[in-house]
Amino acid sequence: MFVALSLLLAAACLVPALGKLTAQPKMLASASHFDIPWPSYRLIGVAELAAVAGVLAGLYWLPIGIAAASGMIVLLIGAVTVHRRVGDSLQEAAPATLGLAVSLAYLTVAITR
Repeated sequence: MFVALSLLLAAACLVPALGKLTAQPKMLASASHFDIPWPSYRLIGVAELAAVAGVLAGLYWLPIGIAAASGMIVLLIGAVTVHRRVGDSLQEAAPATLGLAVSLAYLTVAITR
């Protein structure tokens, strides 16, 4: 279960990270929608990519995986908050909410191992 959650969380972080780091039009539009300057929004992609590395490294050294998931939880609480601030629907906030749920599940399983 832990390996599956690790891979799921890594994938959930990798997809948006690559979109931000490669300046995909959808991500450019999101930055504008949230009124976040593009360079700052792109840095979120760097944090997401770091989380991918941390979660995968956590398969070998658990403390780094716990740190990565904790960082993602903070980031995703911020994402859900921003979605609420701009008045997005639950559907529009679903990816951030789902990512938060996966991060919390990972952290719970990791801590109780």
